[in-house]
Amino acid sequence: MAAPRPMTKEALLSAFAGESMAHMRYLYFAEVAEREGFRNVARLFRAIAYAEQVHASNHFRRLRDLNSDEKVAAGAPFGPGSTVKNLELAIRGEEFEVKEMYPVYLEIARFQEDREAELSFRYAFEAEKIHAQLYREAKGYVERGQDFPLDGKKVWICPVCGHTYVGENPPEKCPVCGALGDKYLGF
Repeated sequence: MAAPRPMTKEALLSAFAGESMAHMRYLYFAEVAEREGFRNVARLFRAIAYAEQVHASNHFRRLRDLNSDEKVAAGAPFGPGSTVKNLELAIRGEEFEVKEMYPVYLEIARFQEDREAELSFRYAFEAEKIHAQLYREAKGYVERGQDFPLDGKKVWICPVCGHTYVGENPPEKCPVCGALGDKYLGF
């Protein structure tokens, strides 16, 4: 496949930058949560950090035919603090991706008939909806001084698309990309 057309390329570069920054922010947020005694919130941040890495990798792979220096810009919520504040930042970032960024990027990829970019954006879009919900739930507990109750469950991440699932075992098959459940990584 040829290099993406300019608008799709810009969307992929921006998405790659945003997902890469989310990956690093969430690893930092996990350290804060761990220090504050929210071990399960720390696990949640680490798991979703991995999902963001999957998204960034998918976007980066679609850019494989480029051979140029690029200036990359992406918006991100900054100002880390307590676990409550970090969850709020994470929620804002995920909701931006779900409500604004990925819907537009999906339309660009569709319009430019770039099926690989469209698939990469769709994978991320579906996972980000789950991430926003999990962060909202976790924030409610942390605001009450409680850890996110995983009760022996793991946070499972599909290494193909970043689908995120909380349970004792991963799903038998990823509902987004169809990968087998034994491929999921558990946190």
